[in-house]
Amino acid sequence: MRNFLKYWLPVVLLMALMAVMSTGLGQFSNSSRIIGPVLRWFSPDISPELEGQIVFLIRKNAHVTEYAVLAALVWRALRKPLRGDKRPWSAKTACQAILIAACFATTDEIHQSFHPSRQGQFADVVLDTFGACLGITVIWIVWRLRRWRMPGDST
Repeated sequence: MRNFLKYWLPVVLLMALMAVMSTGLGQFSNSSRIIGPVLRWFSPDISPELEGQIVFLIRKNAHVTEYAVLAALVWRALRKPLRGDKRPWSAKTACQAILIAACFATTDEIHQSFHPSRQGQFADVVLDTFGACLGITVIWIVWRLRRWRMPGDST
C-alpha cells in the first residue's frame, strides 16, 4: 500500500484531474476567461485576434507540460528510484512510460469527443505524446548528469 501511495497515487490523481479537464471545464472559452483578463491587464490594447492566438498557444503548451509531467510520474512509478540508485538506464521503462502517457492521451481525446463543447483531435494526441517524450528526455538528461558526476563511475 505504501508503494501505491508513494508512486502510483500521484499518477492516478493527475490522470483524474486531466479527465475532469477534458469535460466542458477545460473548453477554450473557460480558459480564455482566465487568461484573457491577465493578458489585457499587461496589454490593455491587445487585439482579440492576438489574445485568441496567445490563449491557443498557452493551451497547447499546457498539453505538452501536463503530459511531460505524466510521463515523468509514470516513469517514477515504474522505476521506483532510490537515492544513490546504481541501476543502468532502462530504455524499456522509458518507452513504457511514454506508451502509457500516449494511450492516456488517446483515451482523453476520445473522452473529449463525447462532450458537446469539446472535440477530440488526433493532433492533440501527437502533441501530448511529444510532451511525454520531452518529459522522459529531461529525466534521461538529469540521470546522465548525475551519473557523470558520480566519482569512480565509468559509465
